[in-house]
Amino acid sequence: VDVGRHFMPKERLLKFIDLIAMQKINTLQLHLTDDQGWRIEIKKYPKLTEIGSKRKQTRLGHERQSKEFDGKPHGGFFTQQDIREIVAYARERFVNVVPEIEMPGHATAAIAAYPELGSTGKQLEVGTYWGVYKSIFNPSERTILFLQDVLGEVIELFPGRFIHVGGDEAPKDEWKASPQVQARIKELGLKDEAEMQSYFIRRMDQFLTSRGRRLIGWDEILEGGLAPGATVMSWRGTEGGIAAAKAGHDVVMTPTDYLYLDYYQSKDPQEPLAIGGFVPLEKVYAYEPVPAELTPEQGKRVLGAQGNLWTEYIRTTQHLEYMAFPRLAAVAEMTWTPKQSKDLASFKERLKAQEERWRALGVNFRPLGKR
Repeated sequence: VDVGRHFMPKERLLKFIDLIAMQKINTLQLHLTDDQGWRIEIKKYPKLTEIGSKRKQTRLGHERQSKEFDGKPHGGFFTQQDIREIVAYARERFVNVVPEIEMPGHATAAIAAYPELGSTGKQLEVGTYWGVYKSIFNPSERTILFLQDVLGEVIELFPGRFIHVGGDEAPKDEWKASPQVQARIKELGLKDEAEMQSYFIRRMDQFLTSRGRRLIGWDEILEGGLAPGATVMSWRGTEGGIAAAKAGHDVVMTPTDYLYLDYYQSKDPQEPLAIGGFVPLEKVYAYEPVPAELTPEQGKRVLGAQGNLWTEYIRTTQHLEYMAFPRLAAVAEMTWTPKQSKDLASFKERLKAQEERWRALGVNFRPLGKR
Protein backbone atom coordinates (compact mmCIF):
# COMPACT_ATOMS: atom_id res chain seq x y z
CA VAL A 1 0.00 0.00 0.00
CA ASP A 2 1.37 3.36 -1.12
CA VAL A 3 0.87 5.95 1.64
CA GLY A 4 3.45 8.26 0.02
CA ARG A 5 1.24 9.68 -2.72
CA HIS A 6 -1.91 9.86 -0.59
CA PHE A 7 -1.60 9.47 3.16
CA MET A 8 -3.80 6.99 5.01
CA PRO A 9 -4.50 7.70 8.71
CA LYS A 10 -3.48 5.05 11.23
CA GLU A 11 -7.04 4.01 12.13
CA ARG A 12 -7.86 3.36 8.46
CA LEU A 13 -4.69 1.38 7.99
CA LEU A 14 -5.54 -0.79 11.01
CA LYS A 15 -8.90 -1.61 9.42
CA PHE A 16 -7.11 -2.53 6.17
CA ILE A 17 -4.79 -4.84 8.13
CA ASP A 18 -7.89 -6.59 9.56
CA LEU A 19 -9.21 -7.06 6.03
CA ILE A 20 -6.01 -8.54 4.61
CA ALA A 21 -5.57 -10.78 7.66
CA MET A 22 -9.09 -12.06 6.98
CA GLN A 23 -7.77 -13.24 3.59
CA LYS A 24 -4.73 -14.92 5.22
CA ILE A 25 -2.43 -12.40 3.56
CA ASN A 26 0.63 -12.37 5.81
CA THR A 27 2.71 -9.42 4.55
CA LEU A 28 1.97 -5.72 4.14
CA GLN A 29 4.54 -3.56 2.38
CA LEU A 30 4.15 0.11 3.32
CA HIS A 31 5.49 2.51 0.68
CA LEU A 32 6.45 5.28 3.11
CA THR A 33 8.44 7.76 1.01
CA ASP A 34 8.17 9.23 -2.46
CA ASP A 35 8.48 12.44 -4.48
CA GLN A 36 5.08 13.57 -3.21
CA GLY A 37 5.52 12.88 0.50
CA TRP A 38 7.68 11.49 3.34
CA ARG A 39 5.42 9.63 5.78
CA ILE A 40 7.58 8.35 8.66
CA GLU A 41 9.06 10.30 11.57
CA ILE A 42 12.87 10.14 11.74
CA LYS A 43 14.06 11.64 15.04
CA LYS A 44 17.55 12.54 13.83
CA TYR A 45 16.23 14.39 10.77
CA PRO A 46 12.98 16.17 11.74
CA LYS A 47 12.74 18.19 8.51
CA LEU A 48 11.89 14.99 6.63
CA THR A 49 8.39 15.27 8.10
CA GLU A 50 8.32 18.99 8.99
CA ILE A 51 8.86 19.82 5.30
CA GLY A 52 8.77 16.54 3.37
CA SER A 53 5.36 15.33 4.56
CA LYS A 54 3.44 18.29 3.09
CA ARG A 55 2.73 19.28 -0.49
CA LYS A 56 0.96 22.47 -1.41
CA GLN A 57 -1.48 20.89 -3.89
CA THR A 58 -2.17 17.83 -6.03
CA ARG A 59 -2.60 17.32 -9.77
CA LEU A 60 -6.16 16.63 -10.87
CA GLY A 61 -6.57 13.83 -13.42
CA HIS A 62 -3.92 12.38 -15.70
CA GLU A 63 -0.99 14.59 -16.59
CA ARG A 64 -1.49 13.95 -20.29
CA GLN A 65 -5.10 15.18 -20.02
CA SER A 66 -5.00 17.84 -17.32
CA LYS A 67 -2.75 20.63 -16.09
CA GLU A 68 -5.12 21.54 -13.27
CA PHE A 69 -4.37 21.28 -9.55
CA ASP A 70 -6.80 21.07 -6.64
CA GLY A 71 -5.21 23.98 -4.76
CA LYS A 72 -5.46 22.06 -1.46
CA PRO A 73 -2.50 21.20 0.79
CA HIS A 74 -2.06 17.47 1.43
CA GLY A 75 0.01 16.04 4.26
CA GLY A 76 0.37 13.58 7.07
CA PHE A 77 2.90 11.17 8.53
CA PHE A 78 3.17 8.36 11.03
CA THR A 79 4.95 9.12 14.29
CA GLN A 80 7.30 6.44 15.56
CA GLN A 81 4.66 5.56 18.16
CA ASP A 82 2.09 5.19 15.36
CA ILE A 83 4.43 2.78 13.59
CA ARG A 84 4.92 0.72 16.75
CA GLU A 85 1.14 0.45 17.15
CA ILE A 86 0.65 -0.52 13.50
CA VAL A 87 3.39 -3.17 13.62
CA ALA A 88 2.07 -4.64 16.89
CA TYR A 89 -1.53 -4.66 15.63
CA ALA A 90 -0.42 -6.43 12.45
CA ARG A 91 1.73 -8.95 14.34
CA GLU A 92 -1.25 -9.95 16.49
CA ARG A 93 -3.00 -10.81 13.21
CA PHE A 94 0.03 -12.69 11.80
CA VAL A 95 0.85 -9.92 9.32
CA ASN A 96 4.46 -8.78 8.91
CA VAL A 97 4.90 -5.13 7.92
CA VAL A 98 7.74 -4.37 5.47
CA PRO A 99 8.78 -0.70 5.28
CA GLU A 100 9.89 0.86 1.99
CA ILE A 101 12.25 3.85 2.03
CA GLU A 102 12.90 4.84 -1.60
CA MET A 103 16.44 5.43 -2.90
CA PRO A 104 18.21 6.71 -4.91
CA GLY A 105 15.21 7.96 -6.94
CA HIS A 106 11.69 8.98 -5.85
CA ALA A 107 13.56 11.33 -3.52
CA THR A 108 12.04 14.78 -4.13
CA ALA A 109 10.31 15.10 -0.75
CA ALA A 110 13.53 14.22 1.12
CA ILE A 111 15.61 16.61 -1.00
CA ALA A 112 13.04 19.37 -0.42
CA ALA A 113 13.73 18.91 3.30
CA TYR A 114 17.52 18.60 2.99
CA PRO A 115 18.73 20.12 -0.33
CA GLU A 116 22.30 18.93 0.27
CA LEU A 117 21.05 15.39 -0.41
CA GLY A 118 20.25 16.30 -4.03
CA SER A 119 22.48 16.16 -7.08
CA THR A 120 22.00 19.74 -8.28
CA GLY A 121 22.21 21.84 -5.11
CA LYS A 122 18.84 23.40 -5.95
CA GLN A 123 16.04 23.88 -3.44
CA LEU A 124 13.10 21.67 -4.46
CA GLU A 125 9.50 21.61 -3.34
CA VAL A 126 7.62 18.43 -2.47
CA GLY A 127 6.16 16.94 -5.66
CA THR A 128 2.64 17.94 -6.68
CA TYR A 129 2.18 15.90 -9.88
CA TRP A 130 2.61 12.24 -10.81
CA GLY A 131 5.17 10.47 -12.97
CA VAL A 132 8.92 9.86 -12.78
CA TYR A 133 10.94 12.78 -11.36
CA LYS A 134 14.54 13.39 -12.37
CA SER A 135 15.55 14.45 -8.84
CA ILE A 136 17.80 11.82 -7.31
CA PHE A 137 19.96 11.53 -4.19
CA ASN A 138 23.61 12.35 -4.81
CA PRO A 139 25.76 9.28 -4.07
CA SER A 140 28.26 11.03 -1.78
CA GLU A 141 29.47 9.41 1.42
CA ARG A 142 27.51 12.03 3.36
CA THR A 143 24.24 11.04 1.67
CA ILE A 144 24.88 7.33 2.12
CA LEU A 145 25.53 7.84 5.85
CA PHE A 146 22.39 10.03 6.11
CA LEU A 147 20.25 7.27 4.61
CA GLN A 148 21.90 4.63 6.78
CA ASP A 149 20.96 6.77 9.79
CA VAL A 150 17.37 6.75 8.48
CA LEU A 151 17.43 2.98 8.00
CA GLY A 152 18.88 2.59 11.49
CA GLU A 153 15.77 4.20 12.98
CA VAL A 154 13.50 2.24 10.62
CA ILE A 155 15.07 -1.05 11.74
CA GLU A 156 14.23 -0.25 15.35
CA LEU A 157 10.54 0.14 14.42
CA PHE A 158 10.08 -2.83 12.08
CA PRO A 159 11.25 -6.18 13.52
CA GLY A 160 10.74 -8.21 10.32
CA ARG A 161 13.71 -9.47 8.30
CA PHE A 162 13.07 -7.43 5.12
CA ILE A 163 13.72 -3.72 4.63
CA HIS A 164 12.69 -2.39 1.18
CA VAL A 165 14.90 0.31 -0.37
CA GLY A 166 12.99 0.88 -3.62
CA GLY A 167 15.66 1.29 -6.30
CA ASP A 168 13.16 1.79 -9.13
CA GLU A 169 12.66 4.58 -11.66
CA ALA A 170 15.85 6.47 -10.88
CA PRO A 171 16.79 8.56 -13.96
CA LYS A 172 20.52 9.27 -14.11
CA ASP A 173 20.37 12.65 -15.93
CA GLU A 174 21.47 14.61 -12.86
CA TRP A 175 24.33 12.20 -12.16
CA LYS A 176 25.53 12.47 -15.76
CA ALA A 177 25.48 16.28 -15.55
CA SER A 178 27.15 16.54 -12.12
CA PRO A 179 30.96 16.98 -12.03
CA GLN A 180 30.93 15.81 -8.39
CA VAL A 181 29.07 12.60 -9.21
CA GLN A 182 31.28 11.93 -12.24
CA ALA A 183 34.34 12.42 -10.03
CA ARG A 184 32.84 10.01 -7.49
CA ILE A 185 32.27 7.38 -10.21
CA LYS A 186 35.90 7.76 -11.28
CA GLU A 187 37.17 7.71 -7.69
CA LEU A 188 35.36 4.43 -7.00
CA GLY A 189 36.57 2.86 -10.26
CA LEU A 190 33.04 2.35 -11.55
CA LYS A 191 32.12 2.05 -15.23
CA ASP A 192 29.00 4.20 -15.37
CA GLU A 193 25.91 5.53 -13.57
CA ALA A 194 24.28 2.08 -13.47
CA GLU A 195 27.25 0.77 -11.53
CA MET A 196 27.02 3.85 -9.30
CA GLN A 197 23.47 2.90 -8.37
CA SER A 198 24.59 -0.68 -7.79
CA TYR A 199 27.34 0.60 -5.46
CA PHE A 200 24.76 2.75 -3.64
CA ILE A 201 22.42 -0.22 -3.12
CA ARG A 202 25.32 -2.50 -2.17
CA ARG A 203 26.27 -0.11 0.64
CA MET A 204 22.72 -0.31 1.96
CA ASP A 205 22.83 -4.11 1.66
CA GLN A 206 26.05 -4.23 3.69
CA PHE A 207 24.53 -1.97 6.35
CA LEU A 208 21.30 -3.96 6.63
CA THR A 209 23.17 -7.28 6.66
CA SER A 210 25.37 -5.99 9.50
CA ARG A 211 22.16 -5.34 11.47
CA GLY A 212 20.77 -8.81 10.79
CA ARG A 213 18.30 -7.69 8.12
CA ARG A 214 17.82 -8.36 4.42
CA LEU A 215 17.54 -5.81 1.65
CA ILE A 216 14.70 -6.09 -0.85
CA GLY A 217 14.20 -3.82 -3.86
CA TRP A 218 12.42 -3.45 -7.19
CA ASP A 219 13.95 -5.25 -10.16
CA GLU A 220 16.00 -2.22 -11.30
CA ILE A 221 18.49 -3.15 -8.56
CA LEU A 222 19.65 -5.89 -10.96
CA GLU A 223 21.13 -3.23 -13.25
CA GLY A 224 24.84 -2.67 -12.76
CA GLY A 225 25.22 -5.80 -10.64
CA LEU A 226 23.12 -7.11 -7.74
CA ALA A 227 24.13 -6.74 -4.10
CA PRO A 228 25.02 -10.17 -2.62
CA GLY A 229 22.21 -10.48 -0.08
CA ALA A 230 19.49 -8.68 -2.04
CA THR A 231 16.00 -10.00 -2.73
CA VAL A 232 14.34 -8.82 -5.95
CA MET A 233 10.73 -7.71 -6.34
CA SER A 234 9.89 -8.30 -10.01
CA TRP A 235 7.41 -5.67 -11.28
CA ARG A 236 8.39 -4.97 -14.90
CA GLY A 237 7.10 -8.36 -16.03
CA THR A 238 8.64 -11.58 -14.78
CA GLU A 239 12.08 -11.37 -16.44
CA GLY A 240 13.78 -9.71 -13.47
CA GLY A 241 12.48 -12.35 -11.09
CA ILE A 242 13.55 -15.17 -13.40
CA ALA A 243 17.07 -13.72 -13.78
CA ALA A 244 17.43 -13.17 -10.03
CA ALA A 245 16.19 -16.68 -9.14
CA LYS A 246 18.55 -18.26 -11.68
CA ALA A 247 21.39 -16.27 -10.08
CA GLY A 248 20.50 -17.66 -6.66
CA HIS A 249 18.57 -14.71 -5.23
CA ASP A 250 15.17 -14.80 -3.54
CA VAL A 251 12.36 -13.08 -5.44
CA VAL A 252 8.82 -11.81 -4.96
CA MET A 253 6.68 -11.72 -8.09
CA THR A 254 4.52 -8.63 -8.64
CA PRO A 255 4.22 -8.04 -12.41
CA THR A 256 2.16 -5.05 -13.53
CA ASP A 257 0.02 -7.04 -15.97
CA TYR A 258 -1.36 -9.30 -13.23
CA LEU A 259 -0.85 -7.77 -9.81
CA TYR A 260 -1.14 -3.99 -10.08
CA LEU A 261 -4.44 -3.46 -8.32
CA ASP A 262 -4.40 0.27 -9.08
CA TYR A 263 -5.14 -0.72 -12.70
CA TYR A 264 -8.73 -0.78 -13.97
CA GLN A 265 -10.69 -3.91 -13.02
CA SER A 266 -13.41 -3.32 -15.60
CA LYS A 267 -13.85 -1.58 -18.94
CA ASP A 268 -17.03 0.08 -17.69
CA PRO A 269 -16.62 3.85 -18.36
CA GLN A 270 -18.21 4.50 -14.96
CA GLU A 271 -15.20 3.05 -13.13
CA PRO A 272 -13.32 5.60 -10.98
CA LEU A 273 -10.22 7.16 -12.54
CA ALA A 274 -7.21 4.85 -12.46
CA ILE A 275 -3.65 5.09 -13.70
CA GLY A 276 -4.45 2.84 -16.71
CA GLY A 277 -4.08 -0.82 -17.57
CA PHE A 278 -6.68 -3.58 -17.19
CA VAL A 279 -6.36 -6.26 -14.51
CA PRO A 280 -9.72 -8.00 -13.97
CA LEU A 281 -10.33 -10.45 -11.14
CA GLU A 282 -9.99 -13.46 -13.45
CA LYS A 283 -6.53 -12.39 -14.60
CA VAL A 284 -5.29 -12.02 -11.03
CA TYR A 285 -6.62 -15.48 -10.15
CA ALA A 286 -4.97 -17.04 -13.22
CA TYR A 287 -1.47 -15.82 -12.37
CA GLU A 288 1.08 -18.47 -11.42
CA PRO A 289 3.83 -17.07 -9.14
CA VAL A 290 6.52 -19.61 -10.02
CA PRO A 291 7.57 -19.03 -13.65
CA ALA A 292 7.69 -22.10 -15.88
CA GLU A 293 11.22 -21.08 -16.96
CA LEU A 294 12.61 -22.01 -13.53
CA THR A 295 13.74 -25.47 -12.48
CA PRO A 296 12.11 -26.90 -9.32
CA GLU A 297 15.21 -25.90 -7.34
CA GLN A 298 15.22 -22.36 -8.75
CA GLY A 299 11.47 -22.15 -8.16
CA LYS A 300 12.11 -22.42 -4.40
CA ARG A 301 13.60 -18.92 -4.65
CA VAL A 302 10.12 -17.49 -5.29
CA LEU A 303 8.97 -16.39 -1.85
CA GLY A 304 5.51 -15.46 -3.06
CA ALA A 305 3.58 -12.78 -4.94
CA GLN A 306 2.30 -9.33 -4.02
CA GLY A 307 -0.63 -7.19 -5.10
CA ASN A 308 0.24 -3.48 -5.37
CA LEU A 309 -2.01 -0.54 -4.59
CA TRP A 310 -0.32 2.65 -5.80
CA THR A 311 -2.33 5.70 -4.78
CA GLU A 312 -1.70 8.46 -7.33
CA TYR A 313 -5.38 8.30 -8.24
CA ILE A 314 -6.64 6.74 -4.99
CA ARG A 315 -7.41 9.65 -2.68
CA THR A 316 -9.61 7.96 -0.07
CA THR A 317 -9.64 4.72 1.88
CA GLN A 318 -13.09 3.96 0.41
CA HIS A 319 -11.54 4.08 -3.06
CA LEU A 320 -8.60 1.97 -1.83
CA GLU A 321 -11.01 -0.72 -0.62
CA TYR A 322 -12.86 -0.64 -3.94
CA MET A 323 -9.62 -1.24 -5.87
CA ALA A 324 -8.45 -3.92 -3.41
CA PHE A 325 -11.55 -6.06 -3.04
CA PRO A 326 -12.38 -8.57 -4.41
CA ARG A 327 -9.03 -8.75 -6.23
CA LEU A 328 -7.00 -9.20 -3.03
CA ALA A 329 -9.06 -12.32 -2.34
CA ALA A 330 -7.82 -13.62 -5.69
CA VAL A 331 -4.22 -12.70 -4.76
CA ALA A 332 -4.61 -14.67 -1.53
CA GLU A 333 -6.06 -17.79 -3.13
CA MET A 334 -3.67 -17.63 -6.08
CA THR A 335 -0.62 -17.56 -3.79
CA TRP A 336 -1.81 -20.12 -1.24
CA THR A 337 -3.30 -22.65 -3.69
CA PRO A 338 -1.30 -25.19 -5.72
CA LYS A 339 -1.70 -24.68 -9.46
CA GLN A 340 -3.54 -27.98 -9.93
CA SER A 341 -6.10 -27.09 -7.26
CA LYS A 342 -7.15 -23.72 -8.66
CA ASP A 343 -10.79 -23.52 -9.72
CA LEU A 344 -12.11 -20.13 -10.86
CA ALA A 345 -15.77 -21.20 -10.84
CA SER A 346 -15.47 -22.50 -7.28
CA PHE A 347 -13.65 -19.31 -6.24
CA LYS A 348 -16.40 -17.10 -7.63
CA GLU A 349 -19.08 -19.17 -5.93
CA ARG A 350 -17.32 -18.89 -2.57
CA LEU A 351 -16.80 -15.18 -3.16
CA LYS A 352 -20.56 -14.66 -2.83
CA ALA A 353 -20.36 -15.58 0.86
CA GLN A 354 -17.28 -13.41 1.24
CA GLU A 355 -19.18 -10.45 -0.22
CA GLU A 356 -21.75 -10.83 2.57
CA ARG A 357 -18.95 -10.62 5.15
CA TRP A 358 -17.52 -7.49 3.51
CA ARG A 359 -20.99 -5.96 3.38
CA ALA A 360 -21.47 -6.61 7.12
CA LEU A 361 -18.09 -5.01 7.82
CA GLY A 362 -18.87 -1.91 5.77
CA VAL A 363 -16.21 -2.60 3.14
CA ASN A 364 -16.52 -0.66 -0.11
CA PHE A 365 -15.85 -3.66 -2.40
CA ARG A 366 -16.66 -4.02 -6.10
CA PRO A 367 -19.55 -6.54 -6.37
CA LEU A 368 -18.89 -9.64 -8.45
CA GLY A 369 -22.07 -9.13 -10.48
CA LYS A 370 -21.18 -5.58 -11.47
CA ARG A 371 -20.46 -5.40 -15.20
